[in-house]
Amino acid sequence: MDITYLEEMKNVNIQSVQKDSLADLNDVKIDASLERPERISSFLSQINNPYCFICDGVIVKVSFTETEDTLEEKLNRYFLSL
Repeated sequence: MDITYLEEMKNVNIQSVQKDSLADLNDVKIDASLERPERISSFLSQINNPYCFICDGVIVKVSFTETEDTLEEKLNRYFLSL
């Protein structure tokens, strides 16, 4: 996978993507005995598009923002604000 290919996958339009072209996250199997780089490679080869996939029948699109905050910090702030 190169940067151009990753950019194309990141820019997939969730409104027009063909559901049957997406991998189901529930079908991905990770071998915990592998080293981290091999686990990542295995995940990417199974999921095809790490930005857009299916989970429990729902199309999921993942995006990231440039920030120093961790997901855990953001979730803590969110739940404390409720």
